[in-house]
Parts: sequence; C-alpha cells; structure tokens
Amino acid sequence: MAKGHRSQVKRERNANKDTRPSATLSYARVSVQKACFVLDAIRGKDLQTALGIVTYNPRYASSLVKKLLESAAANAENNNGMDPAKLYVEECYANQGPTMKRVRPRAQGRAYRIEKRMSHITVVLNER
Repeated sequence: MAKGHRSQVKRERNANKDTRPSATLSYARVSVQKACFVLDAIRGKDLQTALGIVTYNPRYASSLVKKLLESAAANAENNNGMDPAKLYVEECYANQGPTMKRVRPRAQGRAYRIEKRMSHITVVLNER
C-alpha cells in the first residue's frame, strides 16, 4: 500500500502517466482475432501509410481502426502539439471485451450457444 498523504500519492501516480497520443474504442462488436488482422498490418507504419492501408482494406474492423487512427492523430495535433507528418503507429492492440451469449434453436429441442464477442481496441501514436 502506498504511504503518504492522498495528494502525494496522486501526484506520484500522475507523474508516471503516459503522454503519448492515443485513442481507444471500447466494446467494439468485432472479435479480437479479426481486429488483430488489421492491427498487425498497420503496426510500425507511418500515419499516412496506415490510413491508406485501412481505407482500402475490405475487413469490417478496418473502418473502426480508421476512425481510431484519425482520432489519435487529432489528439496528437491538438493536445500534444505534434506534427502530423512525423507521426507513426507505435502500439496498437485489441483486448477481449465481454461476450454476449445468444441461443440458436436446433433440431429435436436442442439449443446451441452463439457467442457474439466484443473487443477493446487501442491505438498509440508517437513522433519519429
């Protein structure tokens, strides 16, 4: 447990805060595996190349990742004062979210479970 006054503890915790521009989409209705196909394609690329990749990618997750990239770029420009031409995708990952359970009727009174998976997608940019 942390020692000291509550304000000291908060000050120490905020000093270690990550200042890189990022954008997060929670509860995206796409599975982690399907989102990772798109994220693996843009990891490490510069911003313009990554936007070009997700614009012409036919997967559903690419439209979600495109919005995230544009949001993270706007955060970098407006909040951190970074140059959009120097930005690149430093980190991008998808974590598993909650799963909606649904029931599919089958023959002879049986029921199969359908799992509709969600994910939390995060994109972190940085300057070269």
